Amino acid sequence: MAKHLQREIDNLKRQILSLGATVESTVRDAALSIENRDEKLAKKIIDDDIKIDNAEVEIEEDCLKILALHQPVAIDLRFIVAVLKMNSDLERIGDLAVNIAERAAFLSHQPRVNISIDLVEMAHKTMSMLRDSLDALINHDSVLANRVCANDDDVDQMNRQMYLEVQDKITKNPEQIYSLIHLLSVSRHLERIADHATNIAEDVIYMLEGRIIRHKSEDYR
Repeated sequence: MAKHLQREIDNLKRQILSLGATVESTVRDAALSIENRDEKLAKKIIDDDIKIDNAEVEIEEDCLKILALHQPVAIDLRFIVAVLKMNSDLERIGDLAVNIAERAAFLSHQPRVNISIDLVEMAHKTMSMLRDSLDALINHDSVLANRVCANDDDVDQMNRQMYLEVQDKITKNPEQIYSLIHLLSVSRHLERIADHATNIAEDVIYMLEGRIIRHKSEDYR
């Protein structure tokens, strides 16, 4: 029974890492579609979202099957619970990448708007958080997971600055309102992706240490 359980867990780890890699690539492409105003790439991201949805369903079904058949305990149980939660976060990140791609498709037909907030840099920070959260899972690295949680403040601050700048520019350049609102949406979606990356990091900490640190920023160290 123990060997069968270990094989199932090893397979589950491969599945969640594969989904994570796919989602990370999707976020990267979404950022490129915004940077380059690439409508073709944006539409590909939208069309391919079904693959992430299908993978999410398969992983959830496998988690439930392991729980029913093997009744795992301790670290194995925490791992499966963490994977269930990570799985949901990764699927949601995929949806947010689609939302960014939809904004890119619209913006590809609009004149560029000058803003001081670097959305490419914001996207890179967000992707770095996602990548580090998955690396923390692979390497059982709670220090890296805590660092991801702490880095969420940087992305939050960029999103707040974006809101203030868009508010100001709408007043001064009302003819740009639609483009500005779409750019603000991109910023908000990136901020939400960073939140989900933080959730994954928190789940890694739960898996390794059995600590639930949601809503406890003072625990990040």
